[in-house]
Amino acid sequence: MRLPGEKIKVLIVDDSALVRSILTRELSSDPQLEVVGTAPDPYIARDMIVKLKPDVITLDIEMPRMDGLTFLKKLMHHYPLPVIIISSISEAGSETAMKALENGAVEVMCKPGGSSFSVGDMSLELIDKIKAAASIRALPKPLSTLGTPGARHEKNIAHFSLRSRKMVLIGASTGGTIALESILSEMPEDCPPIAIVQHMPEHFTLSFANRLNGICAIAVKEAEDGDRMLPGRALVGRGNIHMLLRHDAKGYFVQLKQGPLVSRHRPSVDMLFKSGASAAGKNAVGVILTGMGADGADGMKEMHDSGAVTVAEDEKTCIVYGMPKEAVARGGVDHIVPLQNITKKIIELA
Repeated sequence: MRLPGEKIKVLIVDDSALVRSILTRELSSDPQLEVVGTAPDPYIARDMIVKLKPDVITLDIEMPRMDGLTFLKKLMHHYPLPVIIISSISEAGSETAMKALENGAVEVMCKPGGSSFSVGDMSLELIDKIKAAASIRALPKPLSTLGTPGARHEKNIAHFSLRSRKMVLIGASTGGTIALESILSEMPEDCPPIAIVQHMPEHFTLSFANRLNGICAIAVKEAEDGDRMLPGRALVGRGNIHMLLRHDAKGYFVQLKQGPLVSRHRPSVDMLFKSGASAAGKNAVGVILTGMGADGADGMKEMHDSGAVTVAEDEKTCIVYGMPKEAVARGGVDHIVPLQNITKKIIELA
């Protein structure tokens, strides 16, 4: 067990020497992190894990001798550790990354493309995710295998008046994929309209939304610019672009908007919540779930001050008690609710 004040020990597993070198340089720039080793394949990584006892592992998916997904399954069975998947940005890569979440990975990230391997904003995000992973008190349980992306039927969306309905806005980060599955899988088909920002890379949000759509009674889709907020449907914000709630004569809809990182994220929960405060006010319900950092805390305070009802996940059920903690500390939370009761609370409030 890592003692307070000790550096977080990180093992990098990637078959690219260039990637290993750059990740080592970027992670070593943070005084709280120590790269204790790098491995070009899972067989070498296996021996290094036993010897070096890292706190967190970054793991590539496509590697020689043994692919990352197979290694992850073996690791979770024999020597469970927090694992952050770094995968390609391709459609196939995002599907595999979702399978990694199903098998116990705590986070997924895109591997930057291009010949120069430009890390850009990725290094800050990866450092944050490693710190979040190291603070996990218990590894998340694997995602449900009740359904698979694509194995879905058309869902009937209830088309009734939105004038008296609440808009539900949800923000989540580390551990949020599991929390969202728990909440959405219990939603009735005529649930209030839902918009979700889950910190997740571009393309991965499509796979995540499709997967949820396959196992939930409600319809779940990756948001497109202009999508209407409809009862019985949840919109998942697209990776690498902000999502805002808007209102016009026809009702509520979402706007996708390019822009810089906000609260170190894109999409940002703060952006969604602040737009909800402005567009919906007392007609909104805000929910903040597990995650590291403070994204969403200021936005939830604005929602609260505008008359919205707000809910934070209880510390006891959070994988990482960061975002809800900050929201509570800033005075923006009306109800603190354990994960297993959040769906019931949303229906009660909405």
